[in-house]
Amino acid sequence: MGRIGKEYRINQRIRAKEVRLIGESGEQLGVMPLAQALQLGNERDLDLVEVAPNVNPPVCRLLDYGKFRYEQAKKERQAHKHQRVVEVSQIRLRPGTDVHDVESKVRLAKKLLEKGNKVKILVIFRGRQIVHPELGRELLERVAKSLEGTAKVERPLLLEGRNMSLILAPAAKKLREAEAK
Repeated sequence: MGRIGKEYRINQRIRAKEVRLIGESGEQLGVMPLAQALQLGNERDLDLVEVAPNVNPPVCRLLDYGKFRYEQAKKERQAHKHQRVVEVSQIRLRPGTDVHDVESKVRLAKKLLEKGNKVKILVIFRGRQIVHPELGRELLERVAKSLEGTAKVERPLLLEGRNMSLILAPAAKKLREAEAK
């Protein structure tokens, strides 16, 4: 039942002339005309649901559609519950940022990385500072080097307009430790 959250064709909405039918307990009932499959569904007080429309002949199952939809929604909620949203936090610097200020930004980045977030370190150039991109490159490389054990570089240095950035992701070992907490 791989199509969670999708609409299925049921009963009279099925367009095929012949269908491969699967019973309510998963047994193969074989290929039969659609009318016969619908009649079998009516006799057993179950719905005929097209679960694989792209094969020839389409695969249909006999089941209680309301219960089936409820189970699918339940599976989807359960899968959604275990997903973890990774945020990208941004730390801004300037080429002339003082050493102490950079160290405090590195500590902040370390805290964010230990929580499992990604960090985008951004160096913003103003005015004529853009003619010295090597200053920004040195600054970003220094930050990346100081976070070496905690983070790995996900996207290398990139100059976009007047900004130079670097994206750091938590190191796999640190991420497992954070999840364990």
